Amino acid sequence: MNPVSTQSTQQAAHEFELTDSEFNRLRELVHARTGIALSDAKRELLYGRLARRLRKLKLGSFAEYCALVEHGHSDELQELTNAITTNLTSFFRENYHFEQLASEAFPQSELKRSSTQRLRLWSAGCSTGEEPYSLAIVMREALEHLPHWDIRLLATDIDSAVVATAADGVYAEDRFKGLSAERLKRWFPQTAGQSGLRVASNELKELITFKQLNLLDRWPMKGPFDIIFCRNVVIYFDKDTQRALFARMAELQEPGGWLFIGHSENLYNVSDRYKLVRRTVYRRME
Repeated sequence: MNPVSTQSTQQAAHEFELTDSEFNRLRELVHARTGIALSDAKRELLYGRLARRLRKLKLGSFAEYCALVEHGHSDELQELTNAITTNLTSFFRENYHFEQLASEAFPQSELKRSSTQRLRLWSAGCSTGEEPYSLAIVMREALEHLPHWDIRLLATDIDSAVVATAADGVYAEDRFKGLSAERLKRWFPQTAGQSGLRVASNELKELITFKQLNLLDRWPMKGPFDIIFCRNVVIYFDKDTQRALFARMAELQEPGGWLFIGHSENLYNVSDRYKLVRRTVYRRME
């Protein structure tokens, strides 16, 4: 098939024209704001997600949209960020991390913090909340013998919409495939008057602080964090952004602190401040 005619057909099927110049302007803005590097292969994805914004804003072209976001319209910059971020998650995803958390990370952190009786965790890239609620379940189960300790979990994401969903903690029944029947009944009671929905228990919510946070911006938290989950986040960043990110995380952890990353990620040629101890599990070095 003639590639020129194929391209013409694709453009004709589009409601709006997205020129090379406009695509480059948008992906440069996305990279500067979020650290996410959009390749040429992501052009259709960008078009599909932003065309909805053009319709909602009643704009006639991507040129108008570029002008809007480039002039620092803060509300639309957040909408752009929300549109291009991917939120694929589930309860107890990559379950071996949660098993190691209970069997090693918590016992060792408890021993280290016995004098202060303070533990801090961070879920960086919490999406719609399945990861932090999974962490909170393990925290409640593995640390129930420490009722008087100061134990907190910070859960952040760049997407303000998913942070709001996570804070609500309400999920449809089909979202709980990673949970046993016991855990489901214990930690996610059914919502009154709403069949097919369950809500995170107050015991879980009490552990978690949800905040919208762009990892490229200034971080308001001081640390130290005993355990950081930053999973399936940096795969969207270039190497320089990854290096800067993990250097900042290392500053918020003391030697021995735990770092869990995604199954397709690694710190090779990214950071020398963490040592690999298990598959995608690292500890802060001296």
